[in-house]
Amino acid sequence: MLSKRGVASRSVAATWVLAGRVSVDGSVVTDPEFPVRLDHAGVRLDGQPLPDAPRTYLMLNKPRGLVTSAADEQGRDTVYRCLGAELPWVGPVGRLDKASEGLLLMSNDPAWAARITDPATGPVKTYHVQVAGRPDAGLLARLQAGLDVDGQRLAAASARELRAGDRNAWLEIVLDEGRNRQIRRLLAAVDLPVLRLLRVAIGGLALGELPKGQWRLLTDAEIDALAPRG
Repeated sequence: MLSKRGVASRSVAATWVLAGRVSVDGSVVTDPEFPVRLDHAGVRLDGQPLPDAPRTYLMLNKPRGLVTSAADEQGRDTVYRCLGAELPWVGPVGRLDKASEGLLLMSNDPAWAARITDPATGPVKTYHVQVAGRPDAGLLARLQAGLDVDGQRLAAASARELRAGDRNAWLEIVLDEGRNRQIRRLLAAVDLPVLRLLRVAIGGLALGELPKGQWRLLTDAEIDALAPRG
């Protein structure tokens, strides 16, 4: 994410970047998600330096069906549809795939975002997952013990049943690492089709009652609880 673009509205900033008006260290950048530090002096608009963007941290209740990116080559709706035009540019902190929903963090502070997404030190992520079928205790134990999937060892930090009906069940799955489509791949390996996948918490930050498609700014206490700022 080109964080210094935050001095303008998101729509204006994206237009600048896509039009080739923004450069970083002398090279033109046309990717709105190009990574650059907030304090980097080499960001320019039409050859002129940009002032620093205010740091912004927010949480979004991502609806199902939106892509977690600034733009989509297939023309699909993205999570930016949910954000207010008054916000500075912010980028996703981690990902939720198109079919998934729930808590998505966004920020223009790359250092903070990197600490959140660090698989070694980042906070755990909690998901509620509706599956087709009724997994027993042994199968849930296998998810925690780990499985080899496509050459990778995948495991849940914890997995438990929340409730169950005749044909499906809701599970709570906690991850302490962030591999691509980890839950879907893990459940597919044990023949449990995913019907719905909702991220409900990151560390101690819960989605709570935030309406679907809505966002709110994080408090200073929430920001520092997730990853203390330098």
